[in-house]
Amino acid sequence: MTSGPTPEAGAETGVPTCYRHPGRESHIRCQRCERPICPECMRDAAVGFQCPDCVAQGAKQTRSGRTAYGGVRPGNPGFLTTVLIALNAGVWIAILATGGSSSRLVDYLGLRPRGVCLTDQGAFVVEQSRCVAAGAQWLPGVSDGAWWQLVTSAFTHVTIWHIFGNMLALWFLGPQLEQVFGRWRFLALYLLSAVAGSAVVYWLAPEYQLTLGASGAVFGLVGALLVIANKVKADVRNVLMWLVLMVVLSVAVPNISWEGHLGGFLGGAAAGAILVYAPRGPRRTTYQVVGLVVVAVVLLALIAARTAVLS
Repeated sequence: MTSGPTPEAGAETGVPTCYRHPGRESHIRCQRCERPICPECMRDAAVGFQCPDCVAQGAKQTRSGRTAYGGVRPGNPGFLTTVLIALNAGVWIAILATGGSSSRLVDYLGLRPRGVCLTDQGAFVVEQSRCVAAGAQWLPGVSDGAWWQLVTSAFTHVTIWHIFGNMLALWFLGPQLEQVFGRWRFLALYLLSAVAGSAVVYWLAPEYQLTLGASGAVFGLVGALLVIANKVKADVRNVLMWLVLMVVLSVAVPNISWEGHLGGFLGGAAAGAILVYAPRGPRRTTYQVVGLVVVAVVLLALIAARTAVLS
């Protein structure tokens, strides 16, 4: 019978040893704390293995009704996702009922950086005062004070294929993030992703182009999932599959706002990183709130700067 290496031997040879059994070599690490664990200490987890301490911590969080990242554990993880889908569907039905693509709701809810003048002959680029003096209808843009478009555009769709694709992606991705973050953190992630997408559209899209759809927010969810998968050392192939598919559609399908997709992804990744990497402890929620507020302030500053340029 031979004994395992002593802690000193493991340190000398550079061979990792179990944190609970220093005399045993270990080439497996806990998916949560990344400490080496031996076969006796390995506990099956949703992804890979965890150590006994992390399993106990997870059980404590479950008993306390908290998610892995500090949120209140939702009883129905898909509830908020269903609400968001219902809001998008409600706006879409209202648009269909008032004229579809010619509905005035599209002009007021969609995002347009600068306003246009609507006449019987079409939309024209003129000053608002001249438009009103001529008896035509002025359709404001964000730089004209229609700030609500930065949010409402993410809930606005016209074609059935547009809303179907976005809501299908939201249906698959949303409940996972609700369960991981809790409802309020998930809602903050979704809205910040939407506004981030709008901010990049505001800066990079043509000044009089109308942009709408929930794609920016959905890209933000993919960005957050990628952050989570990287944090827990999980297989990221499924997340990358979603990302590649959506990027291909952004490039291949005409009239798709790549600006909104890019902004939403970056905003979601930033918000997700703040939620995931905030230090554990009694002040974790404070760190998360402050971090999300900083992201919101940066977005508002970008929007204000663009408004100053266009004005």
